[in-house]
Amino acid sequence: MKRIYLDHNATTPVHPEVFEAMVPYLKDEWGNPSSIHWAAREPKKAIDSAREKVAALLGCEANEIVFTSCGSESNNFAIKGVADALRGKGNHIITTSVEHPSVLNTCKFMEREGWEVTFLPVDPYGMIDLDQLRDSITDKTILVSIMFANNETGTIFPVEEIGKITREKGVLFHCDAVQAVGKVPIDVKRLNIDLLSLSGHKLYAPKGVGALYVRRGVRITPLIHGGHQERNRRAGTENVAGIVALGKACEIAMRDMDEEVAHITRLRDKLEKGIMERIEHVKLNGHPTKRLPTTLNVSFMYIEGESILLNLDMKGVAASSGSACTSGSLEPSHVLMAMGVPPEIAHGSVRFSLGRDNTDEDIDYVLEILPPIVERLRSMSPLYAKVKG
Repeated sequence: MKRIYLDHNATTPVHPEVFEAMVPYLKDEWGNPSSIHWAAREPKKAIDSAREKVAALLGCEANEIVFTSCGSESNNFAIKGVADALRGKGNHIITTSVEHPSVLNTCKFMEREGWEVTFLPVDPYGMIDLDQLRDSITDKTILVSIMFANNETGTIFPVEEIGKITREKGVLFHCDAVQAVGKVPIDVKRLNIDLLSLSGHKLYAPKGVGALYVRRGVRITPLIHGGHQERNRRAGTENVAGIVALGKACEIAMRDMDEEVAHITRLRDKLEKGIMERIEHVKLNGHPTKRLPTTLNVSFMYIEGESILLNLDMKGVAASSGSACTSGSLEPSHVLMAMGVPPEIAHGSVRFSLGRDNTDEDIDYVLEILPPIVERLRSMSPLYAKVKG
């Protein structure tokens, strides 16, 4: 049976070059980088080199990068750390209704702790209203946390305009760029981003490593207390192999991004066109053009997305119905609901997210097996029977 992976927004396979780069730090160079003897020297140098590579991809200084365990930790660190450091200035945070759970649930936690949080709505394309953002900022606002690109629909937010607004208003801007780093060019200085989260396993590094960019001068309280690691910003013995892997993945992204984006975009567009031509009653979710090259989110009306995914899995195709962090929920996607998609249509959504190793043959196979799956499921659907009747 074929095995075709179209769930790269959930996680990516480790790039062969990334794997090779990290092996020495699992095998030979196993020393603690905080020690002062010979066993620490090479791991310490490797961390410094990786920090420079991550910084180069983001357009910042190496000492502005803090290594973490994942994107969720980075998001928690940014929001809770800034809030604690600036609690004397104000108690208001602004975010959107379509953020990743690690931002949404952190902000809900902050609400329970007495903070005021504004959750900005989005339009049917998943976009915010910039005027509404500007009007929501008060003299008590200390942080705006808005993602770079949505993990479910791929919609890319107007990050440059958001950065201009927050800089004019004197408010810090945190951007969850976990889905965007390595897929679109990012220059944190030009975009006026003060804090930015990224995660290794979304760009062909392993799970268990991430980073937070913290602009020089931004006050932030550590989330994890202990030793002096990461310039006293994140305690804990460093995950040297993971950090080396993240650095290598960022280096590869700088080298290969243009070529990979062109390849993936062409395949995504081929998949979208094929689905729309071969299957009736399909709705595109998200912005038709301002979205990640990797992402296609569509709703197949009158049937359940979970049923489609199970049938695809039996044919060897891996896809998802949305965020991997909410895959255990029976509720319709909070992102699609915030966009005004009716629950019965939201339940029929499938997210195909493509990567560097996908091929034309992969897409041809999906377009061959998907229409019969949808037809068979609709033949058992009382909702579809009413439409056909």
